[in-house]
Amino acid sequence: MHSKQRQITNADSYNYLLFLPNSDTTKEQLSPTIIFLHGAGERGSSLEDVKRHGVAKIVEEHPDFPFIVISPQCPPGEYWSVPLLSILLDEAILSYPIDPDRVYLTGLSMGGYGTWHWAVAEPHRFAAIAPICGGGNPSAARKLKNLPVWAFHGGRDNVVPLRESEIMVSALKANNGNVKFTLYPDAGHDSWTQTYNNPELYEWFLQHRRQPLANAV
Repeated sequence: MHSKQRQITNADSYNYLLFLPNSDTTKEQLSPTIIFLHGAGERGSSLEDVKRHGVAKIVEEHPDFPFIVISPQCPPGEYWSVPLLSILLDEAILSYPIDPDRVYLTGLSMGGYGTWHWAVAEPHRFAAIAPICGGGNPSAARKLKNLPVWAFHGGRDNVVPLRESEIMVSALKANNGNVKFTLYPDAGHDSWTQTYNNPELYEWFLQHRRQPLANAV
């Protein structure tokens, strides 16, 4: 029944694709949830475009995917806004059977930057994050020291320099952060296809629950 994603119109934040796992007890049972932030190429007004890459594409191909997935769409010419994303998450938690202690954030390229930025602004909201070929502000990395991070980048990325991820990973390590980094030596900008096709990513997400007080700085 829920093998396809529903298109949700949201006047207060972003329109988004919603995937709910197949379950007869959905209302009783809270589910782990992934928020997926797309890249610059999927900005627009057609939610179909969001399905081109990433988790929004994966769930189209795997109707038994065991997470709720929320895939917002950024309007043309804009970048991800943390205040708008925060509103979206608030509304989603009220509307769907989301386990607030198992919310995972990931994104690619522009969405990788969005992942870093949102996590720095509100680290207490997430159980773990996986930014792909993005970057952030290394001076703010201390805010992420208690949040599990798995970053990914292609060694031959000619769109977002590998250095962007390396700077953040180094800053997290300097703050004794819980960080893993996967470098694909031969990959270009598309380091997301093999990442999102890897079951280990989702197994890693599920190993983590939000630590309510751990992220206080």
